[in-house]
Amino acid sequence: MMGTTGLPHPRRARRRTPDGGAALPDFGLPRAARRHAVAGVVVTTLAALLVLFAFLAPDDLNSFSPEALVRVPVEGLIIAAFVLVLPPRPRRVVAVLAGLVLGLLIVMKALDTGFYATLEKPFDPVYDWSFFNAGVEFLAGEIGDAAAYAVLAGAVLLAIAVVVFTVLAMLRLTRIAAGRRTGASRVVAVLGVIWIVCSVFGVEIAPGQPIAAQNAAALAYDDLRQVSTDLREQRPFGELAADDAFRNTPGDQLLAGLRGKNVVLTFVESYGRIALDDPGFAPKIGATLDEGTAQLRAAGIGAKSAFLSSSTFGGGSWLAHSTVESGMWIDNQQRYNNLLDSDRLTLGGAFQKAGWKTVWDVPAHTKDWPEGQRFYHPDAYYDFRNIGYKGPGYAYATMPDQYTFSMLQRNELAKSAQKPVMAEVDLVSSHAPWSPRPWLVDWNQVGDGSVFAPQPAAGEAPESVWKDPAKIRDAYRDATDYSLKTLISFVQHYGDDNLVLVFLGDHQPPVVTPQGAVHDVPITIVAKDPRVLDRISGWGWTDGLHPAAQAPVWKMDSFRDRFLTAFAH
Repeated sequence: MMGTTGLPHPRRARRRTPDGGAALPDFGLPRAARRHAVAGVVVTTLAALLVLFAFLAPDDLNSFSPEALVRVPVEGLIIAAFVLVLPPRPRRVVAVLAGLVLGLLIVMKALDTGFYATLEKPFDPVYDWSFFNAGVEFLAGEIGDAAAYAVLAGAVLLAIAVVVFTVLAMLRLTRIAAGRRTGASRVVAVLGVIWIVCSVFGVEIAPGQPIAAQNAAALAYDDLRQVSTDLREQRPFGELAADDAFRNTPGDQLLAGLRGKNVVLTFVESYGRIALDDPGFAPKIGATLDEGTAQLRAAGIGAKSAFLSSSTFGGGSWLAHSTVESGMWIDNQQRYNNLLDSDRLTLGGAFQKAGWKTVWDVPAHTKDWPEGQRFYHPDAYYDFRNIGYKGPGYAYATMPDQYTFSMLQRNELAKSAQKPVMAEVDLVSSHAPWSPRPWLVDWNQVGDGSVFAPQPAAGEAPESVWKDPAKIRDAYRDATDYSLKTLISFVQHYGDDNLVLVFLGDHQPPVVTPQGAVHDVPITIVAKDPRVLDRISGWGWTDGLHPAAQAPVWKMDSFRDRFLTAFAH
């Protein structure tokens, strides 16, 4: 109906904007006003999606699906009902607080997602901060210090931005709801009824995705419960560390079955059970182990193998190392820190007490490690700075495994006639990103490592490999194969009646191991003296370097006591 002026009827001339603001002309809107109205709708929609994502998104990529976001979050209904009855100022306070909580929840879910994908565990807000330092160091090795810290700064700014935008989104949505209180109340009531009905009858939009969602509260509760558990756990650690059957054993009653032997405890980075079970890895790795077994047997050298269930997954090698050494289950940073502050007897400590010279060979270390040296107190300590290496680096790996063993042989094992050596060696060639990687050279040509100079340039750059999942898997397989061939070649070249090699993985590899996989890692004991392996004949381990699928699986923290018991007399 037109008035006498030809303008729209006054009763139809105005409507509210999407954010509940002042009325605007319904017809004949100026272009700028139309753009403003459309922008308001877009911003409001994005705000609603962000808040919905905070409520409904899972913390694990394996659980993510579009259906997960098409559900009714009970926490959202409760907050909406609450703000609808509040006056303006308290409503804004509630909106800000809710936005802060939801923003932090998004950040925590992102951290959980990353930890599940790499470490098969959610992020622990008390213990897991140390992984960020390790991650930055790893990234710095790939792209340089400046770029790594730039990435870290960007991640921090992104996390802050997520929290800020979530707060702004809550403020906008609560303001709109308050401006349309009647309509908003009806929507909340209808959704509340839907939630109750779906909850009672267990209605799911997809398997494992109930329409009546309450996962935001559950995830927040799980995080708080984990924090509470972590804090409660700190007190009794000292008592657990002191409960040690070998603590007061005299040195002359320790490791008598290995007197005069050089014992080398070697951790092969990321050597997990998947290397033996996965169809993409097993043929090559299995063949290397089988051929190595035959070669060593021909030289009169035997071996027995099985599995240990690691205390960590995908990373955190130091947790596995300390678990094996201490005979305690070290699966988080706080327990690790507590262990280093204790006087727990380690495998290395037992050898030292029994008269061995103890050596720690950690080529990945490029900085001081005073807390570790105080705890393990080795007689000799080698890291990247004093190991004498003059060759190239290989992405994360500071040097090839072959150089690590060559140096150990020259500096320690060859000079052990007066006093046997016990060494822990932490290899790095099979550490991600697995490319470029070295290849074996003649042991007599290793020298100061200069012989390796041409090798990195002949390999593929990590940034190229990591664009292709198939290349990543091949790189892991080949890097692990190199480390194992290095061990076999070392024993062939330098193995004598006095060498005992214990080598094992520290954890399953990141990225290439699917979520839900076991935490098992292979372990092998190699010796030329048959009396050494006779002492563990009752363990039921597989003969050779290649553990059978049915080989025993022990918890990693049980190895220390079993080993000390087997070689006690």
